[in-house]
Amino acid sequence: MDRIDTMKAFTAVVQEGSFTKAADRLGLSSQLVSKYVSQLEEHLKVRLLNRTTRRVNVTEAGRAYFERCLQVLIDIEEMDNALTNLSETASGLLKVSAPMSFGIHHLPSALVQFQQQHPDVRLDITLTDKKVDLLEDGVDVALRIGQLSSSSLIAKKLTPIKLVVCASPEYLAERGEPMTPADLIHHNYLHFSYSDLGAAFGRFGEHFSALKIPSDLACNNGDMLVEAAIAGRGIVVQPTFLVSKALRSGKLKAILIDYTPEPFGLYAVYVHRKFLASKVRCFVDALSQHYGKTPYWDAIDD
Repeated sequence: MDRIDTMKAFTAVVQEGSFTKAADRLGLSSQLVSKYVSQLEEHLKVRLLNRTTRRVNVTEAGRAYFERCLQVLIDIEEMDNALTNLSETASGLLKVSAPMSFGIHHLPSALVQFQQQHPDVRLDITLTDKKVDLLEDGVDVALRIGQLSSSSLIAKKLTPIKLVVCASPEYLAERGEPMTPADLIHHNYLHFSYSDLGAAFGRFGEHFSALKIPSDLACNNGDMLVEAAIAGRGIVVQPTFLVSKALRSGKLKAILIDYTPEPFGLYAVYVHRKFLASKVRCFVDALSQHYGKTPYWDAIDD
């Protein structure tokens, strides 16, 4: 029994949730993948997976072993890279998760530049505003926007994300322009449904964190909310990477300038480990250099 092959098969089944999908990913037959996992369970004298006709569930022992297997396989990859002097020429498949709107508007140019510098890296990008489980979903790097809570993951800040309160000139002409955050109770808020009102307006300061602001539209996508604001539906609090063009063209007007919300940050998040895979390190460094301390969407306005 080749221990490395069995560990690769087992981790692939856990990540894919299926023997068939794991087999496709590894380029093996599903029967061989099942055989590898059975050999591993027999060797360890413990059940790692509960199999049914429809799904595969990981046991408690299997979850613990899965996390250790990932670490071992990562370390082996890093040793191979070091021995073959691949630290500057990263290679292999890199799975990345990124926020939807940011990924659409500002990730493609960074990815093109990265792959020009590292042509041996293959990218698998998933755009979602939901927080993924890096270990369970097999993600190498997740890009996240916000103020991150402490965890066992490593987070590197890539660039600041400024927020702006804005509305269309037509909306403000009809409803009046708020002069203080307290005036927002007389307006309609276009609500980003992945954050509560306190998370958005609480960034004005503790005094305004409990504001009860009317809202008749909620959406889990910032692009739609920006378009609704341009159409005169209400007021939005959105990052400058989404609204800078509309602000420059006059389709939106920044308001409450004296009460600018505290900025968020764009972070690269990856699993804590002593030796970071070359492809991950190179990718994070490339994004940090691409966006910088003052990202290009803000530098245009400065």
